[in-house]
Amino acid sequence: MKDKKKTLKCPICKKPAILDREKNPYLPFCSERCRTIDLGAWLDEKYVIENDEHFFDSES
Repeated sequence: MKDKKKTLKCPICKKPAILDREKNPYLPFCSERCRTIDLGAWLDEKYVIENDEHFFDSES
């Protein structure tokens, strides 16, 4: 029987990314390239975390 490695889909290229930090230090990405592409997207503000202004309002 073959030993199946656990994987997940890379969020950038959708290729399998091995779920083992020793074999794949770029988790959750499949490669350094995909990790760098993701970092660039954050730095270019293509991704944002929505701000709930009411969360920061003082209730006192």
